[in-house]
Amino acid sequence: MSNKSGISDHSAETNPAQLQTALALHQQGRLAEAEAIYREILSSQPDHFDALQLLATIAGQQNKMTEAIELFYRALKINPEHPASLNNCGNALQMLKRYDEALLSYDKSIAVQPDNADTWCNRGVVFQALKRYEEALESYERAIALRPGYTLAYNNRSYTLLELKRYEEAVLSYDRTIALNANYPEPHYNRGNALLWLTRYEEAILSYDRAITIKPDYAEAYGNRGNALKDLKRLQDAVLSYERAIAFKPDYDFLFGQWLHTKMKICDWRTFENDVQQLSKRIELNKKASSPFSVLALLDSPSMQKKAAEILVLEKYPSMELLPKIPKRRRHEKIRIGYYSADFHNHPMMYLMGGLFKLHDREKFEIIAFSFGPNRDDEMRKKARETFDQFIDVQNKSDNDVAQLSRDMEIDIAVDRKGFTKDGRTGLFALRVAPIQVSYLAYPGTMGADYIDYLIADAILIPECRTQHYSEKIVYLPDSYQVNDSTRRIAGKVFTREELGLPTVGFVFCCFNNNHKITPATFDGWIRILKKVEGSVLWLFEDNPKAAENLRTEATELGIKADRLIFAKRMPNSEHLARHRTADLFLDTLPYNAHTTASDALWAGLPVLTCIGEAFASRVAASLLNAIQLPELITATQKEYEALAIELATNPEKLTAIRQKLEKNRLTTPLFDTELFTRNIEKAYTAMYERYHADLLPDHIVIKP
Repeated sequence: MSNKSGISDHSAETNPAQLQTALALHQQGRLAEAEAIYREILSSQPDHFDALQLLATIAGQQNKMTEAIELFYRALKINPEHPASLNNCGNALQMLKRYDEALLSYDKSIAVQPDNADTWCNRGVVFQALKRYEEALESYERAIALRPGYTLAYNNRSYTLLELKRYEEAVLSYDRTIALNANYPEPHYNRGNALLWLTRYEEAILSYDRAITIKPDYAEAYGNRGNALKDLKRLQDAVLSYERAIAFKPDYDFLFGQWLHTKMKICDWRTFENDVQQLSKRIELNKKASSPFSVLALLDSPSMQKKAAEILVLEKYPSMELLPKIPKRRRHEKIRIGYYSADFHNHPMMYLMGGLFKLHDREKFEIIAFSFGPNRDDEMRKKARETFDQFIDVQNKSDNDVAQLSRDMEIDIAVDRKGFTKDGRTGLFALRVAPIQVSYLAYPGTMGADYIDYLIADAILIPECRTQHYSEKIVYLPDSYQVNDSTRRIAGKVFTREELGLPTVGFVFCCFNNNHKITPATFDGWIRILKKVEGSVLWLFEDNPKAAENLRTEATELGIKADRLIFAKRMPNSEHLARHRTADLFLDTLPYNAHTTASDALWAGLPVLTCIGEAFASRVAASLLNAIQLPELITATQKEYEALAIELATNPEKLTAIRQKLEKNRLTTPLFDTELFTRNIEKAYTAMYERYHADLLPDHIVIKP
């Protein structure tokens, strides 16, 4: 709270020396002594303007914002055009988040004193808090024009450019801020954030390191430094950086879950039980412990997953009213479906959904892609550009601009294809991009947000008795919720076991799920299976060398030779599908099942054994097996799961029968019938659309076969 108020001409002075003494004490920081004199003056002169506004300033400096505002209002009744009081009153209102009143106060101050850079900067802060970033930017630029060396305004301007997704400009703006004051840690930190968004990870780390050099306990810099290290696959270094952040700030928002998730990626389970207990306890206490995605592989509880989602949404993505309510739309000749994703390139999403996009009935639907992911010139990106009626790159547009564009285009149904997964933009949907908003094949659980109207699922994923754990209304597709592309190519190459590093004889169990899905309980079960099946091996996906090292160590400690674990590297998708044929049985994980990886295995003709859990993510493989009519591979307990794995490995006739049934069912059952799936999801979209035009609120929808 500024005390640069000076003495006004609007006070009836009987003892100017008394006021000068109080002002001198005030400027020396001797607030209690100054306050006593101001109150003494007011006891005899209740309308003494200077005593009122200076006492209000002291209240603000003491964080007594409500008292400060009352005193400023009293002073401003006497002198309604005193610019410093209007500015300082705006600051107090801003601190109490009374943003509309703060803006009014700043605007009155600017009307009287338009060349005050501080007031323009303060006004920008309010617009920034309201997420009205274009107006914030304008205010900061006015402040800088008035005071070219204004470090705070430059820093805030840079942050606003960051929020507007104008990352290159943000980096340059931070460079200017740093040139003005290289010892100011925040610009270095935020410059790192801009570089992080630009995927210039090494440069981002250098910026975070500079911020930490200036401010050694800068928890946020350590936290985002960890994010950059994680994206560079330097996962162990990321874990250490997160630990430093948590040491300096134990209640760092959502970082505990990120730290634990990164440990899971390298299969570091040294404190697993305690960590999961802590995670659960923190969520129960409504603490900002973890992003919902990190919870999926750790807690098989739909209620806990919902709570984690609600905590995140309330903190980061509350429903926004920056744009007017969408008026009731006229019917369109074709229903306009917007698919919003960062994954329109060589990505599992496109491998699954490419056929759906192509087969949509263009007589009834217009489909538009809103792409906010990397602009990669690869095969699936080209396919997407050719398939959609319109393909719009919005990577560098702000959420507000994308929402306005969607509204201008009158999108009827917006399909969120990212949710809480990497590169998601939940803020778009908080602004309402369309009158009907749907979560599909993105985050495998509830978004916990009142602005996502529907979640597309099936009866196995979400039994009717569990709908209370989902904030959305459920759209039940027949068969499975998961679309598959029946034109996916499997390479003709026939791999030998030797070239894949597998033994020439012996049973091959495999799991190509991401390493973070492997829990100690799942791995212990696999080891028990290996012990019962002589000569068998476990073939796993190697996301990073540290995970492979830790898993081999764990296997050895559990009594299995490390060489019975074989690790598969990444390879082109068609060849990856082909190598499945050298395995004998796919072993699923719990509580986060195989999703796309289960479809990959089944499409390649490899049976998948799963154990069904409680939450959406732990029931996906069961959904897929049901749709391909292989329910005999769905188990309900860990004991059943292990027993069936051992039986299939030691009973060749039974496994052969299942493989033959899988081969027969691949192209004759619903799972890989893309045309059938497309018609079913179009029925779902149509049902949502009809409810909307009948002025009915969203409700559960069951699509009949």
